[in-house]
Amino acid sequence: MTFLAKMKQSFGSFFSFFGDSWSELKKVRWPNRKELVSYTIIVIVTVLLITLYFWVLDIGISQLVDLVI
Repeated sequence: MTFLAKMKQSFGSFFSFFGDSWSELKKVRWPNRKELVSYTIIVIVTVLLITLYFWVLDIGISQLVDLVI
């Protein structure tokens, strides 16, 4: 296969990738405002709970290290 044929084939697949991606994006069901707000609240609460968990765990490990030292 010649160099120009390889370039044409790779650019063809490059553009077909974006065409296929665009057609897949048209199939996506986007959330409405109410769903978006509820999902955002769930994410924020989850992040806060995980942060609290690791904060308490960090304090506990720090206390254990202080007792050992």
